[in-house]
Amino acid sequence: MKKIVITIIIAIASISITFAQNEMDALRYSQIYYGGTARSTAMGGAFGALGADFSSLSQNPAGIGLYKISEFTFTPSFYKGKTTSNFMGSADRENYKYNINLGNLGFIYTFFKRGNYVQDAGFKSAQFGFGINRLNNFNNRMTMEGYNPFSSMMNQYAIDAEGKNSNNLGSFDTRLAYDAYLINPKITDSTHYTSVVNGNVTQRKSVTTSGSMNEVVMSLGGNYNDKLYLGATLGFPFIHYSEQSTYKEIDTKDSTANFNSFTVSDDVKTSGAGINLKFGLIYRPIDMIRIGLAFHSPTYYYSMQDEYSRRIESDLVQGKYKFDSPKGSYEYELTTPLRLIGSLAFVIGEHGLISADYEFIDYSEPRLTNAENSEAFFKTNDAIQEKYQTTSNLRIGTEWRLNPLALRAGYALYGSPFKSDVNDGKRTTISFGLGFREKQFFIDLTYAYSKQDEDYYFYDPSVIKSLSPVKNSMTGSNIMMTIGFKY
Repeated sequence: MKKIVITIIIAIASISITFAQNEMDALRYSQIYYGGTARSTAMGGAFGALGADFSSLSQNPAGIGLYKISEFTFTPSFYKGKTTSNFMGSADRENYKYNINLGNLGFIYTFFKRGNYVQDAGFKSAQFGFGINRLNNFNNRMTMEGYNPFSSMMNQYAIDAEGKNSNNLGSFDTRLAYDAYLINPKITDSTHYTSVVNGNVTQRKSVTTSGSMNEVVMSLGGNYNDKLYLGATLGFPFIHYSEQSTYKEIDTKDSTANFNSFTVSDDVKTSGAGINLKFGLIYRPIDMIRIGLAFHSPTYYYSMQDEYSRRIESDLVQGKYKFDSPKGSYEYELTTPLRLIGSLAFVIGEHGLISADYEFIDYSEPRLTNAENSEAFFKTNDAIQEKYQTTSNLRIGTEWRLNPLALRAGYALYGSPFKSDVNDGKRTTISFGLGFREKQFFIDLTYAYSKQDEDYYFYDPSVIKSLSPVKNSMTGSNIMMTIGFKY
């Protein structure tokens, strides 16, 4: 019974009957898949104990302390996302989304150097870093289609309208369906409704998402006696996310009287800005071993805003109808979880290295709030606690040097945030790369491949119990190139 309840909670998060900030929004902006430089990505992002790479400013800021000279880097990136969808045993549907973006842009300035000839214990160098790192990529496109003999989205709308007269129906959902003659009041009771269609339809949905989560970083660090490296980062993450979707039901077998098709089109845009602090250290007991530890404070998004709208169109025997919702807008705040990262690296002289990161995060911690309405997110925050769990992420990487070339490979496993294994939620990434380094210039190339599966529901299966999920398999291919200059 408990597993069934959890399944229903997970499923509800995939639907969009009304526009509201929900637990899936909190999860989306809590998940981080570190990007940054091509070198870091090639090694699976396992840079917590290595440092001397700009991406470490967003992971373990102590890494800035390993810089010996100043450096400037930028990383253009090309991304291809692919989603394969299967619904109700139909043929697989594939769709693609391409994106050109910037993985990182920034500089490190080494402003205090005592030199290796100084034998006294103390700080031997200090560094300041400023720039931007990419934390997540929201670009995706999917097309889902299958024949459903059991139910219709309008069954959901009819249930949502129960007990309300037409003047009290929702302006973003049930009222639009009512005006388009897709749900109609019963003759005997105008506060109860029937759907014009009850299944035996081809259901089709296309979803396109775009945007990213990036972080502006300001970091300060130092090198104490070539043994202990310390660093801190003030982070300013910002979010841009948009989603356009079109859902359609078509009477392809001419099985329903007076009905041909209907379409629901949604447009959602989210923007946000936040702030966080990161602290880290790297300790080198001997030249071969490096141990890293980093703490990331919760990120407080003090400025989140959603803008949304919906259109419903119907094609019935008696005519065609089209109705638009008002333009909606809502402002709120979001706090995402803290993170702890433990790291270990083995540096094998000038020949190569092996590194690993273990990251701890509790996805039941995010909270949505509204300063003007303290109870606005009471149910949503309860759902976050009930639905999500503590999990861990593992990143492993290696690099082998054939001067002036370097060969790299990495693997990352991001654990599932869900308490139930019904919707897996795990994400894996494999990567490899090639680097070329001279004294004042370097260039790195990387290819990374990620994979994740999910169950997607067109509407609420806790109400329409015969509804089956769409099985989505999402893959991403990322080609990155970092160009750097030392000075």
